[in-house]
Amino acid sequence: MGGGCLILLAALAAIAAFGMTAQAWGQELWGRAAPASPGGGYGFAAAVGAVPPFGLAALIAPLSRMKWKERPLRSLGWAAASLPGLAACCFCALVVFTTTRPKYHRDWDPGCYSRGNPCWVHVEYPWVWALGLLSTVLATAVLFTVLFRIDKARRSAAAA
Repeated sequence: MGGGCLILLAALAAIAAFGMTAQAWGQELWGRAAPASPGGGYGFAAAVGAVPPFGLAALIAPLSRMKWKERPLRSLGWAAASLPGLAACCFCALVVFTTTRPKYHRDWDPGCYSRGNPCWVHVEYPWVWALGLLSTVLATAVLFTVLFRIDKARRSAAAA
């Protein structure tokens, strides 16, 4: 099997595991953890929305330092260093996917409205998606601002 086939199989396995995890933990996340967090479900959504930009940065930064041909062992270390960022991104995706309602209204059965399930989340917190999206945009703006200031400080220190 080629490398591309292995990557495709790994991606399919990850998606399947992700879907099963969302089914198993969705009710716990939104039924218990979200209402108990500061700010309730909206505070939980804002916190989760702020994580993806930083998780992606923690994932991409180590991977950009890898040089497989020159230093394979060090590259393996950089790959391992990117795993916390991957875990943060996966957790955020899990939280988002657990609030996805079935496509058709006819599939919104009473189980969908039970505590912690997708329809319940949208009834209890109707603007959860907007707050999560706003939080992601603001966190991205903060991250880029900090990165640009760090880059500017490095360039001025190198020029001096």
